Amino acid sequence: MKIFFILFVLLSQMLFAQVYTKEDRIKDMQEMAKAMSYIETGFFYNNIDLVQDGALKLSDTIRKLEPPLEDKEEKDPMTRYLNERVKFTNKIAKKIDKKTKLIIQRFREGDVTQALQAYTKVMKQCMECHIQVRNW
Repeated sequence: MKIFFILFVLLSQMLFAQVYTKEDRIKDMQEMAKAMSYIETGFFYNNIDLVQDGALKLSDTIRKLEPPLEDKEEKDPMTRYLNERVKFTNKIAKKIDKKTKLIIQRFREGDVTQALQAYTKVMKQCMECHIQVRNW
């Protein structure tokens, strides 16, 4: 009976699991662009609320971002090994998440220069991903 229940739960999870689509990815990229804009506006107006809202929105969005589906489903192990986009995307997401917390901390402490440097490092990570994954 326990095995049947476990199989039922696993099967239902597989059936109702949401696939991260290209449209979801585009929506998340737009959300991240808005969040970056909020952070920048907060810098210009010296407004901690805008900086914090933008940084938290960016952090939330980057956590739900996933690697491209074609990279996750690559069957050829050699191509997957050489490509390493999944690992690369996850590494960048962790760096951005860490830097968003640093932006809030430094700005709250009054160290706007360090907060701005953390912001530019986030922007650099964004561009690295777009160059490597998006082939810009």
